[in-house]
Amino acid sequence: MLASRALLVGRLLQRSAAAAKVNPTGLRNQIVRHGHDWSYRVNGPKPEMLARVGAQVAGGFMWWWVLWHLFHEYEHITGEFDYPDPSSWTNAELGIPADDVE
Repeated sequence: MLASRALLVGRLLQRSAAAAKVNPTGLRNQIVRHGHDWSYRVNGPKPEMLARVGAQVAGGFMWWWVLWHLFHEYEHITGEFDYPDPSSWTNAELGIPADDVE
């Protein structure tokens, strides 16, 4: 393990020495990135108006869909149970005293 670490350090030193030979001024090579906007510790670029309005419309439609179906199809939450037939219940089950009791 120690030998493999020594090889890694040796390769790193060799590469840094080769980079110093290529750039004799001692200045580091600057990486130039031609890509997206720079946004370090600042707000990024504002999205386009179409994207913002589209996001609001999509979010509004999503909430309408959820609330509409919660109101009109609440069985998805409460479950679909058969309603019991009240005519089949006995007086004892309902807690009604018998007729012969005075």
